[in-house]
Formats: sequence, C-alpha cells, structure tokens
Amino acid sequence: MASSFTRLFSSKRNVGILSLVGAGSVTAGFLLHRDHVTAGAPVRRMYPASAEFPDLRKHNNCMASHLTPAVYAKLCDRATPNGYTLDQAIQTGVDNPGHPFIKTVGMVAGDEESYEVFAELLNPVIKERHNGYDPTTMKHPTDLDASKIQSGQFDERYVLSSRVRTGRSIRGLSLPPACTRAERREVERVVVDALAGLKADLTGKYYSLTLMTEKEQQQLIDDHFLFDKPVSPLLTCAGMARDWPDARGIWHNNEKTFLVWINEEDHTRVISMEKGGNMKRVFERFCRGLKEVERLIQEKGWEFMWSESLGYILTCPSNLGTGLRAGVHVKLPLLSKDPRFSKILDNLRLQKRGTGGVDTAAVGGTFDISNLDRLGHSEVQLVQTVVDGVNYLIECEKRLERGQDIKVPPPIRQFK
Repeated sequence: MASSFTRLFSSKRNVGILSLVGAGSVTAGFLLHRDHVTAGAPVRRMYPASAEFPDLRKHNNCMASHLTPAVYAKLCDRATPNGYTLDQAIQTGVDNPGHPFIKTVGMVAGDEESYEVFAELLNPVIKERHNGYDPTTMKHPTDLDASKIQSGQFDERYVLSSRVRTGRSIRGLSLPPACTRAERREVERVVVDALAGLKADLTGKYYSLTLMTEKEQQQLIDDHFLFDKPVSPLLTCAGMARDWPDARGIWHNNEKTFLVWINEEDHTRVISMEKGGNMKRVFERFCRGLKEVERLIQEKGWEFMWSESLGYILTCPSNLGTGLRAGVHVKLPLLSKDPRFSKILDNLRLQKRGTGGVDTAAVGGTFDISNLDRLGHSEVQLVQTVVDGVNYLIECEKRLERGQDIKVPPPIRQFK
C-alpha cells in the first residue's frame, strides 16, 4: 500500500504539487517500496468512545455484526494519513440498517490505508463477505490469461449478451468517499491521458459529464452507457455523490465494446461487452485492454492499488480481489420457475439479477447471471465458473423443454 511519503504528495494540501511534478519522477520509487503505514493524527473527542458508539441493535450488515464496543474504542481515535476516520468508514452502514433478508457490507474505505488502519474491523467483515477468505493468512491470485478459458461460446438461442467488468484505483489518491475535488480531477486527468494512448480496436473517445453536448448525452443514453448521479442511500451516505458531476465521465472505444467509467463508485470501472454469447472474446478484450491501460498509467509514474492479501483495492470491501463481475443475459423461462433454481445457482456460485440490474424484475424469463465471488479466486477462475455454470443452466432449460428432469449439482469447493 501507499507509503507516508506518497501520501505527503497526494494529501488534500499537496495534490497541486503532485500535478506539477507529474507524480512519476518523484514518487514512483517510493510507491514500490513500502514498509508500513503510519496513521494520521489522533481524532480529538470531547466524549468517551462508549458515548459515541452507534446504535446498531436493528442493523443487518457485516459491519454491525463485527463492530463491538471494544473494537470501536480501539479504532475510533485512529485516522489514516489522509485523515479518514472509522466513523466516516462506517457511516453508510449506520445510516442504512439493511434489509432483514439482504446483508450488505455496511462500510467503505476512504483510501488504500483504510484497510490497514482499520484492519481489526475490516478483516472480519471481509472474511464474512467473501465466504471465509482470511486476509491475515491467505493470498489472492491474479490471472489475466484469456487463452485459458474453455468452452467460452454460449448457445445464442439463450444468451443475448455477455459482459465482464472490474474496477481499478489509482495509488496515492483517496478513494471516492474521501477524495477532494483536486484528487478527483487528478484521477480523471491520469486515466484520460492513459486512455488516449490506446490503439487499434481499443481506440476511442472520452465524454466528460460536465462538457458533453446534448447530442452526445442522448447517444450515451441510447447506448445504455451513461451512468447517473448516485441516489442509493448506501452510496450517498458514503459521500460518493459529492460535487456531481465534476470530473466524472465515460470513455468508450469506437466499436462500443470497451468502456471505462471514471469517478463513479470507484476511480475507474472497466467494462468489456458485446451482443451474443462469445464470452471468451469479451474476456480476451477485457484482459488486453486492462493490461494496456495499466501499462500506459505506469509509463506516467502511477500504478493501481494492489496488495498480496486483498488483490486490487476498491472502495467497497465486497469488490476486493478481482473486482470482477462476468455476466450474461440469458433466457431461462422454465428453469426460473423451478423451485430448485435458487439452489442450483448457489451451488454453482452464481447470482441472478433482473435485466435492469440490482433489485429489478426479470422480463420474459431473462436474467442477468454472474459470478458470486470476487476475492480468493483469479479472473480466469471466475470467468470459467460463469462459463461452466451458465452452460449447465442452459442444459437444464433444454431438458425442461423436452420434459426431462434436472439435477441440483454438488456445491463448488471454495479456495482449493
């Protein structure tokens, strides 16, 4: 993670210096050699921790399950070198108790150092959210070799579209819940400069949300590329909508198959997508584009946030590791009515959404099916899980069409 030296140059007071020196010439060597994180100045309080402890009696999120008065007392006076506090990290979980049957994470990171400064709370939250993955003893694998994918072409009578996305964060700059306007604009500058270097089928254009024309805006809406100002309380209570739409934007290649969202929920959201069922081609473009963007960013002296135990660092602990979501829109009108459908998905480590995303209904038996896991499995492993799982779902649908029975598959082992 970032050193205290790096934070000196990327703090709220000094991001202008960072821009002037171009970051790379001064800080690159220090970014790669980190011994420890030094916390910022202690938080000054007028009241004891016991008086400040939040009322979590009706809460159903991971943070509330693990934040005890003792843990709060130990961490509440700490701050990251950037000044981000525990109370800021947990505010979204305090303000949003959650649904009785849907357990959210309940906290976010304000910077890379949050994952170390508040590790006594974040590690058990991560372990619960990621199906037992223990960041204190385990290492996260990374694999972006798309040639390893087997049987990556789906039956297009059932699969309508395929998509792979992830997030990436720029080391040395605060994450969206805590970044200043200057830091957010620096993220935009760094990423847009890198994207301008993409060639061949990845060549494209950037559309700033503050500068785009009405015609460009309408085209992005028609293409379903435009993202809106966050309205979910989970995001607004975490500070994600501040200064909207300043320094937010969308980049896509000319073929509209490779996209990058800038300064939405994360510094960047990288997406590869196309109509039809060729998941292997979508993943190949995803890997190639992601590697090229990283290379171009590194040429300027920057790098992505990453650690051995947590993989790629993102705002929400739920997206740590790969940050990867590989999904398809697939027609399953018969299987979706079978009472075993949910159990089949669980055992295959898949999740379903409506075609409009989270909390939307499926239309005509068409679902958005994607991987359930993020951390502890490589990108190749997760995409292969989706490929194998969706092929199994399609086979079940075909069997039901023929009036034949289907079976619930055995559960996939975790962390082999």
